[in-house]
Amino acid sequence: MHESNTITFIFLAIILLLIVIICFVVYQLMESKKAKDIAEKSFYALEMKVNDLQLETLESKLNPHLFKNILNSIQSHAYQTYFALDKLANVLDYILYESKKKFVTAKEEIDFALNLIEINKIKISPLFELKIKTNINKEDKLYEQPLLAPLISIDLIENAFKHADLQSADAFISVVFEFRDNAFFMTVSNKISDKRVLKKERSGFGHATLEHRLRIIYKNNFKLDRFVENDVYIAHLKIDLLEYKTEMLTSGR
Repeated sequence: MHESNTITFIFLAIILLLIVIICFVVYQLMESKKAKDIAEKSFYALEMKVNDLQLETLESKLNPHLFKNILNSIQSHAYQTYFALDKLANVLDYILYESKKKFVTAKEEIDFALNLIEINKIKISPLFELKIKTNINKEDKLYEQPLLAPLISIDLIENAFKHADLQSADAFISVVFEFRDNAFFMTVSNKISDKRVLKKERSGFGHATLEHRLRIIYKNNFKLDRFVENDVYIAHLKIDLLEYKTEMLTSGR
């Protein structure tokens, strides 16, 4: 009988010890989860600060680069200075005021891009084939919501005018803006010049800046394709603003 009581006591002690261990493990898991949640929030806050700092750095380099290109274009064709300066005034207003915002509407960015194209037109002959097309669904509720990063169209436009073949009979530049299915689309294509383009120091900065900004802001909600087909350089940008807005609302940004 004594031996049976001893076995029972040992069994109960083991059960009690297991319960204590399980409670301790559960407590540790709960504390670990709390610590993980706090760490994730801290990491996210730090990531946002770093991203904001990166964007400020990129944009501080971007604006002088844009001004230099614009002023060079105007200077090289003085006879069109009055018209170009009128368009430049609109561009400057956008850069000074709208570009300071974190986001602008697709309508504002497209209007800015069209003014930028008008300035770049002074580089080319009146006979040059420049095709500009807009396909906008103005009924789309996101069209006039501030969800688009300002100045996102600069690189693709400047690159086309910089590297296009402006001399041959079949030369052209095509720029298409679309807004449909809650997404912003921009397609720029141009005939590539046969002449070797001299690589200037720090050339290609715009490419890196654009892709960097897109990755920081839109994460996986954009697609940027650049390729050459039959001596035609094509760049296609799509930004899914509905998906991006959904993620913003979910994350509380």
